[in-house]
Amino acid sequence: MPIPQFKARVARIRDLTHDVRELHLHLLDPSQIEFKAGQFISFKILRKDQPVPTSRPYSIASPPRLRGIVMLVFNMVQGGPGSTFLFSLKEGDEVSFSGPAGAFYLHDNDAREYLFVAAGTGIAPIRSMLYSLLERQAVNPITLYWGLRSERDLYYQDELEVLARNLPNFSFTTTLSRPGENWTGERGRVTRLVEERISSVDNLAVYLCGNGGLIKDVTGIIREKGLCPIYREKFYDDAL
Repeated sequence: MPIPQFKARVARIRDLTHDVRELHLHLLDPSQIEFKAGQFISFKILRKDQPVPTSRPYSIASPPRLRGIVMLVFNMVQGGPGSTFLFSLKEGDEVSFSGPAGAFYLHDNDAREYLFVAAGTGIAPIRSMLYSLLERQAVNPITLYWGLRSERDLYYQDELEVLARNLPNFSFTTTLSRPGENWTGERGRVTRLVEERISSVDNLAVYLCGNGGLIKDVTGIIREKGLCPIYREKFYDDAL
């Protein structure tokens, strides 16, 4: 079955940090999309050095219930065709994309606790999953460990606080790998939180999203603790 094609209009642009942007796409044709929380859409982008368009996938950050809007969260990669294209868009511009696609999505593991681990904009598909769990009022414990670089890279912290108040079984920890002297939160790589705080995986379902190093390291840590479902999404290197 061919992957559906969509036309959309840029409805809203919001800069979250110095190099992370949130983009809202209002669907035009067709006017609605159905997807599983965690899946992605793809853009075909022309490059001067290549005769055929390059495909770039971006995870959907909005929850599936918002069928008329697709929200993306992405960072600028110097020289990256995908991020250069997305950062060039202005409100009112029309774009085309294909999707949804991807095997990284929220599974019905109602008997297990949820552990989400993200680095950088790997939060995008996990944000969609968290709001899906909020909508279904999931009763199992839900934990998010999110790794960022420094204070200027922080975003969505207030949003996560609100989510924690509305979903009492949800907790999150943001850790910075290069914090300033006045940072009072967790320090170091997000892998340390998984290693030190997760004592048993017997009743766990793990969702990982980020670069290849994160995926490999956290998978190894979890496997040393035992066997449980691990769902992974390695972010595409836009610079390639």
